[in-house]
Amino acid sequence: MEFSIDHLGIAVKSLAAAKSIYEKLGLSVSPEETVAAESVRLVMVPVGESRLELLEATADDSTIARFIAKHGEGLHHVCMRVPDLAAAVAKLKRDGVRLVSNEIKTGAGGHRYVFVHPQSTAGVLLELVEGHH
Repeated sequence: MEFSIDHLGIAVKSLAAAKSIYEKLGLSVSPEETVAAESVRLVMVPVGESRLELLEATADDSTIARFIAKHGEGLHHVCMRVPDLAAAVAKLKRDGVRLVSNEIKTGAGGHRYVFVHPQSTAGVLLELVEGHH
């Protein structure tokens, strides 16, 4: 398996309002899912080989709520699929790359993930996930 773009994460104030444009375009939108550990509700919108992840905060102190308060709605992160997440994380740590969290977490759809800090990626929050969507 090669590296590929899994999805683009988009922070939104209202999931219902944000997903309607994609539905109007005729795209399918997944059922809403809540990730309590991240205080977000989300949907996935398949687009070609990738997806758009629309993220709505479920708590005022969540990462998404803070992002919107500071930057407004918009692109929150880029997510890449990697063949071996544990190996990728170990290599990044060895090479001194700053991670948002040093542990691999489990999120939407049961995917294992880790975020690479924007200070190590020219200002882009980079999420790494293992496997296929």
